[in-house]
Amino acid sequence: MKNSFLGKRIRGGGYAIKGAWLLLKHEQSIQVQFVISILVCIAGWYFEITRTEWILQFFAIGLVMASEGLNTAIEAMADFVHPDFHSKIGHIKDVAAGSVFIAALIAVIIAGFIYLPYIF
Repeated sequence: MKNSFLGKRIRGGGYAIKGAWLLLKHEQSIQVQFVISILVCIAGWYFEITRTEWILQFFAIGLVMASEGLNTAIEAMADFVHPDFHSKIGHIKDVAAGSVFIAALIAVIIAGFIYLPYIF
């Protein structure tokens, strides 16, 4: 079972869960996003948002947190490969951070579409 197709998928899932836990435990950016996602979910329960709004909200949360995790991995790899300052590494890290910014901006826009009608 250990080297079977299913065994490899189960082991891979374990690595993924471990990686998600490491992100939540050690990375401040993910911790901030996690707290924001909890607050937004509380707002969703408070305003009794629709099923479609929940889907959009969870999609936005997942997009931001996945982008943040990938950004963290890219930055760690870049620092490992070239620990000293290098303009190309700086460019790579800026682009990775920019992707998180785009994801967060889209999430804020989605939150606006969902919550502004409930608030006003």
